[in-house]
Amino acid sequence: MTQTHGAKLRRLVEARKGTLLPGAANALAARVIEELGFEAVYISGAGVTNTWFGMPDHGFMGLSDIANHTAAIRDAVDLPLICDIDTGFGNAVNVYHTIRVMERAGASAVQIEDQVNPKRCGHFSGKAIIGTDEMCGKIKAAADARRSEDFLIMARTDARAVDGFDAAVERCLAFEAAGADIIFLEAPESVEELRRLPNLIKAPQLVNIVVGGKTPALSNAEFAEMGFSLVLYANVALQAAIHGMQTALSALKSGQDVSEASGLVASFKERQRVVRKPYFDELEKTYAD
Repeated sequence: MTQTHGAKLRRLVEARKGTLLPGAANALAARVIEELGFEAVYISGAGVTNTWFGMPDHGFMGLSDIANHTAAIRDAVDLPLICDIDTGFGNAVNVYHTIRVMERAGASAVQIEDQVNPKRCGHFSGKAIIGTDEMCGKIKAAADARRSEDFLIMARTDARAVDGFDAAVERCLAFEAAGADIIFLEAPESVEELRRLPNLIKAPQLVNIVVGGKTPALSNAEFAEMGFSLVLYANVALQAAIHGMQTALSALKSGQDVSEASGLVASFKERQRVVRKPYFDELEKTYAD
């Protein structure tokens, strides 16, 4: 029997070998991630908000936005998808509905966080969090709503920035008891905190590395040695794309060469290959009259 995406993800998570988890803001980025041999994709709420609306990660994304992106990415790649659902788009009952929608859209797991609406990027200042009991209710609702036992619930806390490291760990332990499959303590601020986490919490854990953010960017081997299951780089692809667009368009505006030979752009042929034009050409032949 073919292993489901959720079962594949569970296997990766339970191995605790620091699996690299790149983020995708759209199906094109997910295609590149899959082609490069990564084992799973993270659908970034910040990335979707930045690319779809051109706005910051301040809670502007809604359920239909992330569900539609998830469905498109599921059609584009055959990898487990971990989807950012922010605060779950409401109370525990709303979370229940959100899980049903996301599982139907093709998600293998969701990440839900304990911020007050409107949420903010985990490495922004000015965050506020809901009560532990309220968040545990959301986690329980998420666990009850899933139809497949291989659909994983990741619980994130932003309490490190609000109440400190020890209080954040206490929340994580409560989230684990409420039924979270994966724990995500956002924005540890030192190597010491990172080293302590896998020894303090039994559940598999994710560490999030934001380029320019608050958490020390250690090597993947170091994170694996510590015992983290997943090492998330949610928006490296997006930040690289912004830099690439700025570089190529600045060259175009100043009259420089932006041909395929310039090294500033992918070739036309490569662009078509990434989006599987040859595959669809073959389909057209198959179904031609």
